[in-house]
Amino acid sequence: MKIILLGNAGAGKSTLSKNIMDSAAAARLSLDEVAFQGSAERRPLADSIADVRSFIHSNESWIIEGCYADILEAVLHECDELIFLNPGVDACVAHCHARPWEPEKFKSRQQQDQNLENLIAWVRTYETRDDEYGLRKHRALYDSFAGKKREYTDPNEYESVF
Repeated sequence: MKIILLGNAGAGKSTLSKNIMDSAAAARLSLDEVAFQGSAERRPLADSIADVRSFIHSNESWIIEGCYADILEAVLHECDELIFLNPGVDACVAHCHARPWEPEKFKSRQQQDQNLENLIAWVRTYETRDDEYGLRKHRALYDSFAGKKREYTDPNEYESVF
């Protein structure tokens, strides 16, 4: 199994990857880990891509999840399946409000909660952004992929798929 999960922040990528891992053994990589690595600034794209390639070649079965179309474009040919989670901005905002503490990203729940307004403002721009995090780039990446792919627009559909 070699799956890439693509979508907006709050789309459910982390939750779905964990659900998949409950039914099948696989290594998981959140692209946040290679895009920032403890810094508030994005790392050079080539460094992030090199780390993802290293992860891919070190694991027989894997799930990569993230919103970084620029990183995913370079490794998309490595996956068996691309899953695009596109539930709409309102669902993503609701998921952001309900997300548990992410200790891999924040030192405390309080720190995560302090970032919530910024995250929601960013999530709300998904449909209008032209950068690697926006719907246009995600749609183009999904549409260009010739392999097995699925797009889900309703979280109820993909929360029970695996």
